[in-house]
Parts: sequence; C-alpha cells; structure tokens
Amino acid sequence: MSKSNNFNDENSNTSENPTFDSVLEQRLINRRRFLGMSLSGAAALGGMGLGLVGCSSGEILPPPVSPSTTPSGSPVPSPTPTATPPVAVNPIMASLGFTAVGKSLLDKVVIPAGYSYQVIYALGDPLTASTPAYKNDGSDSDYENRAGDHHDGMEYFGLDAAGKPSSSGIERGLLAMNHEATTDEKGSSFFLHANGGTGALPRPAAEVDKEVAIHGLSVVEVKASNKKWATVPSSAFNRRVTPLTEVEMSGPARGSALLKTKYSTTGTKTRGTINNCGTGKTPWGTYLSGEENWSGYFFRVAADDTNRNNDKSVTSLKRYGRKAGDPSRHGWETAGSDDQYARWNISKIGGSADGSDDYRNEMNGQGYIIEMDAYDKTKPLKKRSALGRFAHESAAFGLPVAGKPLTVYLGDDSRNEYMYKFVSKALWVAADANPADRMATGDKYLNEGTLYVAKFNADGSGQWIELSMSNAAIAGFATYSFADLADICVNTRLAGDAVGATKMDRPEWGGVNPVTGEYYQTLTNNSNRRIDPASSSQLTPDSANPRYYEDNDGNKGKGNPNGHILRMKEGAAVGSFVWDVYLFGAEADADKAMVNLSNLTDDQDFSSPDGLAFSQNTGICWIQTDDGAYTDVSNCMMLAAIAGKVGDGAAKTLSYTKADTSVMNVVTQVGAKPAADKLKRFLVGPKDCEITGLCETPDGKAIFINIQHPGEGTKMADVADPTKYTSQWPSNAGYGAGKRPRSATIVITKDDGGRIGS
Repeated sequence: MSKSNNFNDENSNTSENPTFDSVLEQRLINRRRFLGMSLSGAAALGGMGLGLVGCSSGEILPPPVSPSTTPSGSPVPSPTPTATPPVAVNPIMASLGFTAVGKSLLDKVVIPAGYSYQVIYALGDPLTASTPAYKNDGSDSDYENRAGDHHDGMEYFGLDAAGKPSSSGIERGLLAMNHEATTDEKGSSFFLHANGGTGALPRPAAEVDKEVAIHGLSVVEVKASNKKWATVPSSAFNRRVTPLTEVEMSGPARGSALLKTKYSTTGTKTRGTINNCGTGKTPWGTYLSGEENWSGYFFRVAADDTNRNNDKSVTSLKRYGRKAGDPSRHGWETAGSDDQYARWNISKIGGSADGSDDYRNEMNGQGYIIEMDAYDKTKPLKKRSALGRFAHESAAFGLPVAGKPLTVYLGDDSRNEYMYKFVSKALWVAADANPADRMATGDKYLNEGTLYVAKFNADGSGQWIELSMSNAAIAGFATYSFADLADICVNTRLAGDAVGATKMDRPEWGGVNPVTGEYYQTLTNNSNRRIDPASSSQLTPDSANPRYYEDNDGNKGKGNPNGHILRMKEGAAVGSFVWDVYLFGAEADADKAMVNLSNLTDDQDFSSPDGLAFSQNTGICWIQTDDGAYTDVSNCMMLAAIAGKVGDGAAKTLSYTKADTSVMNVVTQVGAKPAADKLKRFLVGPKDCEITGLCETPDGKAIFINIQHPGEGTKMADVADPTKYTSQWPSNAGYGAGKRPRSATIVITKDDGGRIGS
C-alpha cells in the first residue's frame, strides 16, 4: 500500500475486544502439552476438516482420517482421501543456494549473482495493437487499454503452444494483476498529468477519468522466446477491469437492501473494483483479488449523520472509516454531476426508504474478494460476499482434500483489525480442478459456507469463532442490530467486534505452506502499541503482538514499527488452532532481548513484512516488504525462506516497566532462529518502492515480481524536473520513454536455467 497516502493506517476499531493484557504464564505449559501429543492428535485436521495437514517431521504425510463436521455442525463421513496433499513437482529445497544480497539505497533492482531480470510490463503499456506507445510525459490517455498503476498482487495462468489453458505452460501464460492505487499529493495523481494535476476542488473531469481508469485489474499475455520474456500487446486475452466495469454481487448479500443503489435497484450488481491489493488462485483456476483500502475514495457531507437519522448505517460507516464531512482521497465526487462521479458521494440525498434513488449504499458494494476468470472475458466478475467485507488482502486456500470442505484464510489490513477464515459448505471434488465452467465452480464453493474470526488465547492456543446469527453474541449485539447473514457479510468488522476477536497489527498477506499446510500471516506494523495507552485506539502488547519499542533511529515510529510474521496450525479440536511467531522484523543491531527476537543477521534483517507467498515448486516462502521504518538504511526488499513448523522455537517473556513502575510481563512464542542458509535477502528494489506480488512458472524457473510506486517521495511541485525525482526507475534501467518513475513487473531467471533459489 502506498505509504504517502497511508490509508491502511485507518483505525476505526474502538471495540473493547481482548488485547492480551494479562500475564501469560500458562504459555509454555500448554506448548509442552501440545508437543507431547501423539501424531494423530497434534497433526489432526481441525477447523471443520479444513484440508490442512500437520507434520511431525519434514516428510510429507497423507492427511489423517478422522471424523469431521460440516460448518453447520451436522456429522459427515470422513472418506479416505483420494490423494495426498499436492506435492511440488521437484523436491522441496533443504537450503537456499544463492549468496544473499546486501542492503541497498541505490535506485536500481539488486539481485544475487547468477540471476538476471527484465522489465516487461509497466504503467501505461499498451494492451491492444492499436494503442499508442506510452509517452510517459503526462499527455497519455486511454488507460482503459493500458496497464494500470501501482502493480500489486498477481497470479500466473499457463497457456499451451496453441494458446489453450494449461497448468503446465511454462513459456506462455497470462499475468492477472491488481492495480492498487496511484502516486498522489493533495489528491492529484501528479505523474499522470502533464503539469502535475489539480490539487484544489473541484477536480477536473479529464484528470479524474485518468485516475479512475488506472485502478482495478489487468490481464496481459506474456511469452518467452530465446530465454527473453515480453508481453503480447495484440493478445485476445488482454483486458482491463476498472472501477466502472459492471460486476455481479454473489453470496448471502446478493439482493440485500444494504446493496440497493440508483445503479442497481435490486442490489445484485455494482460497478468495478478498487484499491486491489493481495490475490489468490483458486483450486479450479480462477483469480481472486482483495479490495483493500477503499473507504477513503468516498465522501459524505457533514450533515449526513443527521440526514440518516443516526440510524445503524451511521454505525457501519464510522466502523469502516467514513465519518461525515471527512475529505475523500481524490475528490472524484466533485468532477461533475454525471453518474460516474456522483457515485463517490455516499450521502443520503434521495427520499427513498431503501436507497434506490441515490448512492447512500454505494460503499457497501466495495470491500470484498472479487473473482475473475483470467482466461474468459465473457464471464462476469463476481464479488464473493460470503467471505466477508473488510480491507481484504490476499485469499489463501488450505490444501484441498477430496471429501473435505475448502478453507480460505483472510486478513483485514488496518490497525487493530482481525484475521478470518471461510469454510465452504460444499466438499471438495477432485474433478473440479478442471471444470467446464470455472466461475460456476466458484459459485459452488464460495457462495455458501461459514465465516470465522480468530481469537488468540493467552496460552498459545486459539479459537475460530463462527460469525452467524446462531451466535448469541452477534444476535444480541448492543452496538449494532444485525438483521441476517447478509448483514453480517456486509458488516463483518462489527460481527468480529461482537464476538471478541483479537485485535492484530495490520494483517496483510497470508500463505499456506505446501508441505505442512500451516498458515503464515504477515503483520506489517502497528504504531498504536503502547505500554501506557493514552487513548482508546492504543493497545498494550499481547502474546500474538508482543512488542513495544522505538525504532533504532528514534524518528521512525513507536509501537511495533518493524512488524512480524505469525503462523498457525489447525488443532485437534474442531475450531481450534495453535500458533507462534515465525519471524520478528528488526534491524540486525537492535536489542535481541526485546526487539530482534529472531536474532536476525545483516543478511536477513527486514522491516514491515507485507507480501508473502509460497512457491508450489520449491517450497520457498517469499517475504516482501512495504516499509518506512528501515528505509534510511535500505530500500524495500524480498527475502527467501525455508520455513520451519509451529512449535520449533521456545517461549520468551518480555518484561515492560509501566509509568507507575509496575512490570507487565508478556509471554510470547518465538520460532526457531533462522539458519543462514534458510533465510536470505534475495532482492532490493529502487528508491521509494514497495516490493509486492509474486508468481512463478510451473517449473519454478521464472518468477514475476512487482515494483510498486518507485519515486513515491517526489513532490508534486517537482513533476517537471526529472533531476528532482527520487527515482527514475525503470527508465534508468533502459525501459520505456520519459523519466517519470513507473510501477512495473519484472521477471527473474537464473543464468544457468535452474530453479529460482537453488
């Protein structure tokens, strides 16, 4: 997420949910009990037969067969799985074979010796044969037929030589990609406009049209020839999805009164997708995108609470960060009276009871996981409301097992928000991996199921709490009166408040280890941790978010400025899990007793983990950063890791002295110290960028990475003077016209043709 806008620092969670304030002496005791379990107990599938597999050693084991239940609780048989969990094409790596790169402040991409990279797809690149080449001087238009901005999460979809979908296509494929946002100042996306644009309101329609169009998704064909990759501008697969593209609503919220607008009086459709960040790839071969920090794009007049009679919609709007009178991010609602601009004003203007004559409910159509068939333009995109509405990042599937429900893990990327999972009602059928209709298969698995939110216990265990009207805490919640399941799916944050979910340090991307089935969740940072909270928005450290400290330099923030990566393993009991912290972000020279708890070295240290993905070929866990706390020492980076298992470390007590001189002890669980050959820095990006998005060819010999918003620190006043740009990448790497920095996709290969990381 763009640091200059900082919309994921939104903090609207003022609930009194637990924050692990008590001393946690039972942590180590319960860990020992867990480690003493038999294999059938400690490694059993939990959480409704999730298809997650625990292993007692490094070998790959078939999932244990044990009784399970459907999300509704009714017993179902547990057939012997038809296959073991997916195994990588090649043996999982035991160690990393490259030499770690050092930290860098250069305006270039730095990768290990023996590797090469190419820039292949940047902001403005044509997606049709007739679209002119990108001038990169602010005069370009027609962004509906060009690459969008702020390249973020992406997935690779293979093609065979004839251009047909193929899961084994390694030299031809499609990149489906998120375009999250745009680099801006005073609301204007200044690199898009010749003179930097207009920061004052009202915004010109011509500028707004550009800015809207660079958001959304794109699909672009890529092809390798003689070991060189390039896009195929004339490909029939190429497409753009923008905030104006018609999208279907699906799942429990479809047709709900909460989704009725002037555009869709039946509440079954909405327009577009916006601020898309993390991704997911379904077992049936479609693309999932998370709508993240979308609330800031909308505006409400100062009197809107009164106009709404302070009804429960006001509670919802405030919980999702839209207070009456607050300015919108870009002022798009001021560009004119046309419907495409009016939709950004979500004030109650009309006289209808249900909102069908205005856009008071428009924001309720944003904040979902949206599904797209990258191979088929004729299939409408669908927002999967059953997976909840919040600041979505990625959507990570548990390992599919025939005869078991599917699980999707989800994070809400704002300070003090929650972690979720969705469990499908339908049981996985192996034949659905190659369906005739991929979007219909999405209907089967993603429209019905049960949504859960995580509560982390003081002893290192946890519970998945069901979010449904059958939960008395939700049905009787005093703060907000839920009407039905659709209401829960639209107001998921409030449902999490109702059941006492645990507030976390900005849950961003997540990934499932293809060997162990354990789930890894990045927690990027949280400036709201305090030993002595001064406001209701500040939290004391807890066992799952245990650190409070100042950045080493003293000027980069307090709280948990470097973030950490948590991992979870489904427990023996239904709805339970165990967890520890895999890695704590820190500078190598930080205090090892209280900050650098993972004992990171100069080749391993990092800050603000954001993107995270596991290679299905090598088993490498790729960790990407979006940082502001360590960028005085190094630009953002990507590390490669060979992950361990939950419980491979030890308990540790952190003792904090409060203002009244009393001592607060927080017990946490620190994963095993990463060995030098199991965690290394692989890449450092150019100035002011974020490293994000990762996908690979099926043979693991090419990986695609996104370099987002290089030069973000440039000032709007300096747009005409390239010498004042904080970055000129990728033009300084020989790619494209002009000198304005551009978000771009790179592809990395190994010079000897081997697998990446070996």
